[in-house]
Amino acid sequence: MSVALVQEKPWLDDDAGRLVRPYTVSDGRTRPTTHFDLLTLVMATGRPPRAHLGPDHDRTLDLCAGPITVAEVAAHLRLPAAVAKVLLSDLVDCGALTARAPAVAAPADDRPLLEAVLRGLRRRL
Repeated sequence: MSVALVQEKPWLDDDAGRLVRPYTVSDGRTRPTTHFDLLTLVMATGRPPRAHLGPDHDRTLDLCAGPITVAEVAAHLRLPAAVAKVLLSDLVDCGALTARAPAVAAPADDRPLLEAVLRGLRRRL
């Protein structure tokens, strides 16, 4: 007979930090099935996951009660962004999360905009 242990908090040590290696949290997976930018907004749909995924997924879903960026989720979980993206993608795949790409206000190579920012910075310094 096997006994399943339920753990409410991740294994943490005050000095050493997380005792479970990040790659074990994602079952060794390094690539999410959904594309995420660090600024992608994720939010819970209100529907429970179709299958129980584990305590790290539960913590991730709890963080996503309101809109939150992928970078913020990774920071709160104290995990590398790549691992957080795998957890988030699992939740998107099972219908518990939605993801929205960040809006791009201006192209990164918009020279007039960059020059205006530079002029503003020089005035402040």
